[in-house]
Amino acid sequence: MNPSPSVADSPYAWMRLVVSLAITALSGVGMYAAAVALPAIQAEFSADRSGASLPYAALMVGFGLGGILMGRLSDRFGVMVPVLVGATGLSLGFLAAGNAGSLWQFALANGLLIGMLGASAGFAPLVADTSLWFNRRRGIAVAICASGNYLAGAVWPPILQHYFDTVGWRTTFTGVGLFCFASIVPLAFLLRRRPPVLTAGESAAQATKPIDVSRPALLLLLCVAGVACCVAMSMPQVHIVAYCSDLGFAAARGAEMLSVMLGFGIVSRLLSGWICDRIGGLRTLLLGSGLQAVALMLFLPFDSLASLYIVSAMFGLFQGGIVPAYAIIVREYFPPSEAGAKVGLVIMCTLLGMALGGWMSGLVFDLTGSYRAAFLNGIAWNALNLCVAFFLLRRSLSPRAPVPA
Repeated sequence: MNPSPSVADSPYAWMRLVVSLAITALSGVGMYAAAVALPAIQAEFSADRSGASLPYAALMVGFGLGGILMGRLSDRFGVMVPVLVGATGLSLGFLAAGNAGSLWQFALANGLLIGMLGASAGFAPLVADTSLWFNRRRGIAVAICASGNYLAGAVWPPILQHYFDTVGWRTTFTGVGLFCFASIVPLAFLLRRRPPVLTAGESAAQATKPIDVSRPALLLLLCVAGVACCVAMSMPQVHIVAYCSDLGFAAARGAEMLSVMLGFGIVSRLLSGWICDRIGGLRTLLLGSGLQAVALMLFLPFDSLASLYIVSAMFGLFQGGIVPAYAIIVREYFPPSEAGAKVGLVIMCTLLGMALGGWMSGLVFDLTGSYRAAFLNGIAWNALNLCVAFFLLRRSLSPRAPVPA
């Protein structure tokens, strides 16, 4: 049974979407603080580039694993519960990180508290919940919710860098922790109501679209695609600040480029959501992956300040719709009662890709002394994502495609 038009796509659903967007943007600070702080952390703890990248890698691993946990909590108790858990974990994590006495303590605070028990609650569960409140406008609604992640990336890095430069990164982390708790908790209580598609009792065996791949195989391939696309995506997002510093530009310029990149990512996500409502999740994934490959290749010949701003904007504009496409694909090919857990699992793989790519790029830099090989590594992983997306699209177009059991 499809959600009733009187509930799905209703004014109440749009109100929830606004609240979810706000929570995603607020909790998204957890995803970017370690990347912006990378040069300061490297200097503070006398680490090499790969070592200083480990807190971000731990954050992404924790974020991914936490997405599965929070997705299951959302499926069982509603999205309000994981959001409250996340607000608490995020606050405690920033307080602990701001008082860390060593690199491993800083990494642990990022991985367990900021990532697993904190920021993870502000993305996958909210994206999955949003997909259950919309029918005709599902693509654009999911894109709007997911764009909160990039809104955070556009707003938070310059703010963080400003306070890092004025009051220090430790004081900044402490202040962010207190602010997150005070702002997210009240918003969580506006999300008490359960999704109509679940309360209507839709069959767990019912999926919307057929595809000539079994559901376990489809889920596995989506996980592989998620890792591959985000290993590629992490190279500019994680290392742009350090890359600019190596080229002789101020760290603040790199933070601005990250902000530009993620600001254009918001535009990309909204456009991709509009496109997704018209061509479906798999075609949107293939389109976004191809454009991301183009943007990555443009980083190789251009390294002047002006060109880096332009290429960063293009990268954000080209790749922003990839991750939301996975949520739409899950909603199209899996039962809605499994949305939280399945979206959480695929999002976990994208974040594992970000973690692997962030660390791997730092390692390649340490081995080669430059980021050129790291960009080439990202392009190779992007090619794997393109292959998976093309294969699944072909299978979805098969005239023999049954509804997978």
